Amino acid sequence: MSDEIWKRDEVASPCTKVCMIHPEARICVGCHRTADEIMHWVAMGAEACTAVTEELPARAGRLAGRKGGARRRRERG
Repeated sequence: MSDEIWKRDEVASPCTKVCMIHPEARICVGCHRTADEIMHWVAMGAEACTAVTEELPARAGRLAGRKGGARRRRERG
């Protein structure tokens, strides 16, 4: 059987399997996509997926030094 059957012409998902939307930055702490981008990834065209993928490294800085989730709630008291 040929592996050609399993090849698809699509942009690979940047998912890192660390799936949690940061409560303030509103992006995934693992892949840095928005909830809408995650939800619609398979329906987005290759150009749109590539554009998002190229933007992700810059988004990582939005999380630097931010605290969220349970840790943040404990600190608020």
